[in-house]
Amino acid sequence: MNVESIDVLLVEDNPQEAEIVRLYLAKRYSHQYSVHHVRSIGAALTELDTGRRPSVILLDLHLPDTKGLDGYKHVSGAAPGVPVIILTNCNEERTAASAVRAGAQDYLIKREVNAALLHRAILYAMERQRAEQALIKVKERYALAVAGANDCIWDWEAASDSAYFSPRWNELLGLPETVTIDRLQDWFERVHPEDIAELRRIVSAKPSAERQHFEHEHRLRHESGDYIWVYARGVILTNAAGKKVRMAGSISSIAKRKETENQLIHRALHDALTGLPNRVLFIDRLQQALRRFKRNNQLRFAVLYFDLDRFKFVNDSLGHSAGDSLLVSIARRLISVIRPGDTIARMGGDEFAVLVSDITDESDTAQVAERIHNLFLQEFSIAGRGMYTSASIGIAVATEQYDTPEEVLRDADLAMYRAKRSETENTVIFDPTMHQAAVSRLNLETELRRAMARGEFVVYYQPIVTLNERRIVAFEALLRWVHPERGLLAPDSFLNVIEDTGMLATLSWWVIEQACRQAQEWRKVFVNGSPLGMSVNVSASMFRAENAAQRLKKIVMDSAIAPQDLSLELTERDCMDHEEATHSALAELRRFGVKIHMDDFGTGYSSLSYLQRCSYDTLKIDRSFVHNMGIEDDSTAIIKTIVGLGRMLNMNVVAEGVESQSQFDALVSMDCPEAQGFWFSKPVPPNEAGELIRQSRVEH
Repeated sequence: MNVESIDVLLVEDNPQEAEIVRLYLAKRYSHQYSVHHVRSIGAALTELDTGRRPSVILLDLHLPDTKGLDGYKHVSGAAPGVPVIILTNCNEERTAASAVRAGAQDYLIKREVNAALLHRAILYAMERQRAEQALIKVKERYALAVAGANDCIWDWEAASDSAYFSPRWNELLGLPETVTIDRLQDWFERVHPEDIAELRRIVSAKPSAERQHFEHEHRLRHESGDYIWVYARGVILTNAAGKKVRMAGSISSIAKRKETENQLIHRALHDALTGLPNRVLFIDRLQQALRRFKRNNQLRFAVLYFDLDRFKFVNDSLGHSAGDSLLVSIARRLISVIRPGDTIARMGGDEFAVLVSDITDESDTAQVAERIHNLFLQEFSIAGRGMYTSASIGIAVATEQYDTPEEVLRDADLAMYRAKRSETENTVIFDPTMHQAAVSRLNLETELRRAMARGEFVVYYQPIVTLNERRIVAFEALLRWVHPERGLLAPDSFLNVIEDTGMLATLSWWVIEQACRQAQEWRKVFVNGSPLGMSVNVSASMFRAENAAQRLKKIVMDSAIAPQDLSLELTERDCMDHEEATHSALAELRRFGVKIHMDDFGTGYSSLSYLQRCSYDTLKIDRSFVHNMGIEDDSTAIIKTIVGLGRMLNMNVVAEGVESQSQFDALVSMDCPEAQGFWFSKPVPPNEAGELIRQSRVEH
């Protein structure tokens, strides 16, 4: 059996008393003692300085080189963690007790000591020292854990109504280290007024178990006056009667997390480019304004919706980075012109909206709109160059008919669309007829798409006649819609919708195919190989698509008509808006033999350079000039000029819209080569057009 060895350092100046201790410890116990005796504190310190670490120190307080507690202080300082037992006489018992309070494990009165008592005191001192050392380590570990967690630890006892807050509380709130908090109320008094009620409810609620956990986020007032976000968690302990007896927990700063959350929320509700509120935030504020208005109709508001005119041109010519710079510059200016309390938002792309609150009447919104227009009068410096832009503004004013923010935005958007199309107004206030028109337009778009699927479109043909012989030399193919309820409709009633919905190109290609196929049938039946032209109105945008020229060539070849029998009619504006790809495609078709006509000539810029660049074969005089012949002298002069211009440039000239004998006679007197109009024939279906070909001439 192994016997534990206990090393004893005995500090005693009396040899007889030292010998008694030796004798006591020499008896057989469960432990074996090794006693090293010194007679002074100095000798003890020398012994300890050598690195010797005894199991226990037996210390006499009355020594030659020290008296009282000084000896204990020297020894305990030189041998930290080693248990010390004080050996004292009766008259020194008070001093010995002070030594115990200072950290000694025990004290023994010399004349009362026996072997058993000394043995037990040594074992007790060693065990108690181990427990205290373990407790110290636990406390150190706990302190390190608390410091590492960076939390404030708090504790409250109901019996004394006292609380403890760790030093981290002072750090969190910027309090001096000397300030001590010992009341739970000190915590609650610093909680933000908006958060305190919920916190009190949580900690005051009757617990449902002996131990109940809680947690809560709230704001605490810092010594600087600002509020910081913290996260408090704790446990509530109750007695058998269900009454709270203690609460404890932690409080940690969540300022960084809240800052991150706020940043994420800001990003979710603001435009990344301009920093303005985005559509989501704008609709939320519009919803709040609508609710206030529903409760009190005096709290009127309005929405201004606008986009930039010709913004696409900036992106296409200078690049998207320049477009972004322009949007940022505009956003800065907009912030400077809106009223305090109003909201300006970027809704997407180049679209912006302003929520104008607390208005008296429409004049308030008109003033805001005027300020917006004025800021566009100033030059913008973008990508090293100056530029100007403008905006079309639509306004929707709050009424009781609105139930959702989307309805208000819809109507403001409709008003903006009307302003954009207007030639005289750059600001339009919504009225109910606009919504009715929009609904009608949407219904029309739906009907048009169904019409394409159902095959409700047909092609009518109007003859083009030589004025000297009244002989049909060509037909113009004209689109018509056989509406199931409204009957036969001309393009004037639906063409703008077709253009806006992107259906124009599809229908134009279909008309070309129908016209070429019809021309071939007429050639076989009526013409016997004689030339018969076919004109089709097209948009230059059709030929921006890749392989558009090849597609048209294939249609001509599949229909087996001569290329020169097909004429494509484009307007002056089409000529001006030609892109290089379009010019290239038209030039290729012209080399193939297809003719190019300029439709509605005289209504636009009528530039000779455009005529030269586009290489037109025929000029078509707009019907407005023919209609005003004899009414306005300028119209007659313009027609004479166009006829003469065509003769000089070796171009054919066709007058459109001839509806009377006087117009016919006037055109003949001007030597206009060809004409078309109701005077000769209205547009007719293929079978009736075939009869006109059979007659070869149109008579009155």
